[in-house]
Amino acid sequence: MGNLLDYLAWRGDLPLEHIPFGAVDALALSALAYIHWEGLVPDGLEGGVLLGPTAERYLSLPEGRRGRCRCGQDLELLRAMAEASRFSTMKLACYADRFVPKDETQFAALAVLPGDGSAFLAFRGTDGTLVGWKEDFNLSFLDLVPAQMEAADYVQNFARDFHGPMRLGGHSKGGNLAVAGAALCPVRVRDQIRAVFSFDGPGFNPYLLSRPGYQELRTRFHSYVPKSSVVGLLLTHEEPHTVVDSDQEGLFQHDLYSWQVRGPDFVRLDEVDAGSRVIDRTLKDWLAGLTSRQRETVVDTLFELLSSGDAKMVKEALEPKNLAAALHSMKEADPKDLLTVAVSLAQLARSALRAL
Repeated sequence: MGNLLDYLAWRGDLPLEHIPFGAVDALALSALAYIHWEGLVPDGLEGGVLLGPTAERYLSLPEGRRGRCRCGQDLELLRAMAEASRFSTMKLACYADRFVPKDETQFAALAVLPGDGSAFLAFRGTDGTLVGWKEDFNLSFLDLVPAQMEAADYVQNFARDFHGPMRLGGHSKGGNLAVAGAALCPVRVRDQIRAVFSFDGPGFNPYLLSRPGYQELRTRFHSYVPKSSVVGLLLTHEEPHTVVDSDQEGLFQHDLYSWQVRGPDFVRLDEVDAGSRVIDRTLKDWLAGLTSRQRETVVDTLFELLSSGDAKMVKEALEPKNLAAALHSMKEADPKDLLTVAVSLAQLARSALRAL
């Protein structure tokens, strides 16, 4: 067994004409959305650039000019794809990147053109910023978050100029955006969509699940989660999921490079493990016991406290000086809001005991 990087070493020299496009290919292309392609990939369909040379240009940039890199393995993947004939001649186009803190919006996507007349639209997952995480938590009480509406606009705008078959995909929140973007499109665009891949992407609320587009496309949604999935089982899914083996433990299985691959496909398991089922029951029971208003208060209060210091990234919010700022801000917070947070956390503990 190996991981995504091993897959590229094993299969990277095999063209799509010999080995058809599969789920592992979709994961590799989805990971490209985590790269900051500003200045390298056009924002329109015209003038698409080859993946191989463009990846080399990106990798040759000084570290400070690459934009924020999610992890070192993304750079390894990019280097391997640039060297793999299966991927290097694909074209990149339609790069979009919107980060608007005041609107609590974090969205990015790009189109990959394999050269066979089809297109793959890849959506970026949560990028580690407080804004990105806040938007994720807003999924628990809003019908639609801004990034989901951005995804739908992105797909529709792309389909105005591209009339061939499309696949969509993304990891983490990117998977949620791929499904939402497809489900919210008009019928003529949905007819072009052949498959939508969600890799450990969170679920949806009743509003989106009830949309005609979601119901129509259910058989074209392909959801993959690791054996100890947490993120990929959040909220509600009506599409079936495929369980993938991982060489990590617990939450670390969200890392797409931990997913195990054998030959052309993932190493599949029958079901998620017991720990994942307990966490899933706990969170669903907890959220069911909170009103939308209570969920909003909890999320807004916690993130206001975390943002009270200088932190822009989630990991920065956990630094001592920023934690101290958060504790200081509690003195100025609305006591009713703090009470709602305390009561909801107590309910979370009770839900965990019931699940166990």
